[in-house]
Amino acid sequence: MTDHATPTAERTERLTDQLRRVVARADRARGKRDLPSAQVLVTAPGFEFASGDRARRFHSASVGKLVTAIRAMQLAETGALDLDAPVTELLPGAEWRGLFVVDGRDRAREATPWHLLTHTSGVADYFEGRADTGIPFEREIADHPDRRWSPDDLLDYTRRHQRPVGVPGGRFSYSDTGYVLLARILEEAGGASLGEQFHRDVFAPTGMTESALLFHTLPGGAPSTSATPAADLDIAPLWIGRAELSRATSLSCDWGGGGVVTTLDDLDRLLAAWGAGRLVPASVRDRMIAGNGRFRPGIRYGAGAMTVRYGGLSPFLFGMPHAHGHLGVTAAHAFRVPQAGVNVVLNLHSTREMVRSFRLHIDLVRKTVAALR
Repeated sequence: MTDHATPTAERTERLTDQLRRVVARADRARGKRDLPSAQVLVTAPGFEFASGDRARRFHSASVGKLVTAIRAMQLAETGALDLDAPVTELLPGAEWRGLFVVDGRDRAREATPWHLLTHTSGVADYFEGRADTGIPFEREIADHPDRRWSPDDLLDYTRRHQRPVGVPGGRFSYSDTGYVLLARILEEAGGASLGEQFHRDVFAPTGMTESALLFHTLPGGAPSTSATPAADLDIAPLWIGRAELSRATSLSCDWGGGGVVTTLDDLDRLLAAWGAGRLVPASVRDRMIAGNGRFRPGIRYGAGAMTVRYGGLSPFLFGMPHAHGHLGVTAAHAFRVPQAGVNVVLNLHSTREMVRSFRLHIDLVRKTVAALR
């Protein structure tokens, strides 16, 4: 992150009041759905604004992909992982077999960790992709909240009920299944469980003392042995569709693709460390954000990191600097705006709040960037 001037006390007070009004407006609108207040943290050199339950842990959903990607790039930097090696050389056949069959031909030998990182492997997506069950996966986890999903279960779901969306190295297609495969590759390459590597190589060096890999570890890194870890950690409420699932065992379906529970401050620490080149070198960080996969209009995808091009969201936002980070399906955001020295982290607790979360995100960034210029 580049150096930025510290705002005066008057400007800080004025900006704080502006952001407080922005969040209050969003919360009033959200009150119609009986949702908790938005959890919000905005930081910049010499400035900090927080709203909602700042200390309460929440399910970060796919924001956790940024952690998985950082760990993959760390292993690649040390030579422990070849990002261009075939997945067939990195995992047992039982894990990749049947996931890359296109037109009767198994293309698994063409798929690499880099393809998984960038969502270009062609493997289907268990969470939002089409399945022959005719039942959306989010309904599966809502209808069976006590089910525990293992990585093997998730891979088998895609193997039995879905088809690849393309060939390895082809088009961009977001895939949680791909990140399950990637996380298993990290376990093989890193010689330790995914949770252990997260704590040792990302959380601890970053100071993320309140974060954990739900169902697998506790804050600090000890193994999780509880049957009700989300309740024990007092995870904030979250809705997937119309179902409140914050205590559901079926949330175990998030693992390498987004199983991290965390806090606003811990995600701010992650953004700061990643942005400053403390977790991976700056050149590697830049490679993570350099891709051009089209996730949504205005959002491009690199290797485990999203870039928000605000002008692509609305022509009225042209001229705003880009933001880098990741989004979670439950309206969780963690983004840094390096040109302005601003981090914005927020959680709106619900898949149905995605549009509102972006409106809030944009308002927070616009007002903060304008005030600090």
